[in-house]
Amino acid sequence: MEHAKGRGSVSNQVSARFGLARHEADGDWRDARTDIDGPLPPLRTTVTELRPKSIVSFNQSPDIPFDRSINAYNGCEHGCIYCFARPSHAYHDLSPGLDFETRLFAKPDAARLLRETLARRNYRVAPIAMGTNTDPYQPIERRYRITREILDLCLEVGHPVSLVTKSDRILADSDVLAELARRDLVSVGISVTSLDARLSRLLEPRTAAPAKRFAALEALNAQGIPAHAMIAPVIPAITDHELESLVEAAAKAGSRGAMWIMLRLPLEVAPLFREWLETHFPERAGKVMAIIREMRGGRDNDPRFGERFRPQSPWADLVRSRFRLAMKRHGLGPPGVHLDCSQFRAPSPDGQLSLL
Repeated sequence: MEHAKGRGSVSNQVSARFGLARHEADGDWRDARTDIDGPLPPLRTTVTELRPKSIVSFNQSPDIPFDRSINAYNGCEHGCIYCFARPSHAYHDLSPGLDFETRLFAKPDAARLLRETLARRNYRVAPIAMGTNTDPYQPIERRYRITREILDLCLEVGHPVSLVTKSDRILADSDVLAELARRDLVSVGISVTSLDARLSRLLEPRTAAPAKRFAALEALNAQGIPAHAMIAPVIPAITDHELESLVEAAAKAGSRGAMWIMLRLPLEVAPLFREWLETHFPERAGKVMAIIREMRGGRDNDPRFGERFRPQSPWADLVRSRFRLAMKRHGLGPPGVHLDCSQFRAPSPDGQLSLL
């Protein structure tokens, strides 16, 4: 199968979770034509504006460190093949494969909806996480500026916020981030997977190059914005050999700490990732999947709370030990940034701060 240049997924398989036939999404038009000879036309990115009734998602998951999040966009042009958010595109009747990277959704009313949520009398403040599903600084943020509007609102009302991104576009918001940091209202995670630019282009084709991400990490911390490295995901037999080098690079960039997450393959991510392996690393595909299954109780993925982030196998134990030793060697610890919830002042829905 021909791999679309600049895209992560090899194919556009639709989800089978909702009783849909397994086929190449949107491929029927080609079957109906006889005048096509040669490769498919270039994939173009489209953006559809969504008008949801609410923007804050609350969760009660016992194994993640936040209980609320905002995703300004659905789908992500970064195209990371391993992205655990890919299955969410099936709820739009779209493929978690190429559709996830090319058929995007933006929520331009996000800041207004957040203001309405924060203005409710029963709202209880706790840090809002951004970038938990799709990247808040993916390329279309340059056009929509939804993330920026949310940060401006957080600064206005004194609401703590955390962000995770793979993009150096975050530096465009250094001014508001610095003000938030001055008041202990923000923390930033810069997600890094590999120092190898070529491998990064295969894994995450439209993200910032690794060097740019580490430069962003350094620039943020130099401005007093607490930023740490998230080494995620660690991929067996593909990126795990870089673990110590990534920790060292984080330390040299002035990181406020570091953490790591092992590769997870929920739902449709598993077949998409296997297809990617067979395309780019056919000689290693069997080994990679064997290590993954050993860590996940003989399956591609273990979705159980508490277990999904704690792979169990001698190989996983070795990675944990290597990470601890690398962190100790470079004087790093867990991120551990304290965000201050005491400064929050609820706005009124019309945009004024409440006096209550």
